[in-house]
This record gives sequence, C-alpha cells and structure tokens, in this order.
Amino acid sequence: MDPLDTAMTITEAFAAIPLAAVCCDHTFGKDEARVIREQLLTRTTYRAMGPYSFGLMISGLLQRFRAESWQGLISAAAPLLNPEQRETAFALACQVVHCDRDVAPAEQQFLSALAAQLDLNDARAMQILEVCELLQRDCLADAP
Repeated sequence: MDPLDTAMTITEAFAAIPLAAVCCDHTFGKDEARVIREQLLTRTTYRAMGPYSFGLMISGLLQRFRAESWQGLISAAAPLLNPEQRETAFALACQVVHCDRDVAPAEQQFLSALAAQLDLNDARAMQILEVCELLQRDCLADAP
C-alpha cells in the first residue's frame, strides 16, 4: 500500500515534525538520525512498535517527504496534533536542528515556518528555541 494514499495517523504526524527538521536542508546527518531515533523511542507509542514497524513508519514518512517536501509533510501532520503535541513536536524539531551545533540558514527558516504552521505563540516558540540552543551549546569545548 502506498503511504501517500492513506491518511496519516497521530503517531505518524508527531514523528513527521522532527523528521521534516532532519530533511529540511536535504541532508540527513548521523547526529540528527541518532537524536530523532532516541527521542521518538523514549515515547511509549514508538517503543511499543518494534523495530520493523518503526522502520516502516519512518520509510513511509520519508516517501511522503520526497513526494510532498517538508511543507506538505507538515501540512498533513499539523492538523492531527493537539496543541501540547504540536509544542512537543516543535521542541523535538528544534533539538534535531541544533544537535550538530551547526544551524544552516535553511534550518533557521524551517523552524520559523514550522512554528507558524503549527500555530505556536511567537513568544513560546522563541522560548523553546532558546532552551534547545542552551542544551546543545558546547560550553566546555574551550575549557582547560
């Protein structure tokens, strides 16, 4: 069955947000892949899926991304999520973007557009971004 022919589930919609963050600059770095996997698998729904089902879900979302771009992926996912889920998914996307400590302009633009598509309050979105930046800061890199 073609994933594009089926409606997205809430589980897929939540995963689609950080996955779009990974793909928004058309690179899928090792650090980003690790972070998205770790973060999703800490949540009960994904942990209960099993590796094969989880892999199928991610493959289906990547297929949607290739067909629809990150904008299409987010447009399909956002309406399925409640405000709390949107906020947490945005935080995960921010974490993925910042995990390699190299935020490209395309990734910055993505996060701004994502916050708008998720209908997040500007102040709250900025707060989430700032926390993710703080958490990913390598503040000990220059320490003696």
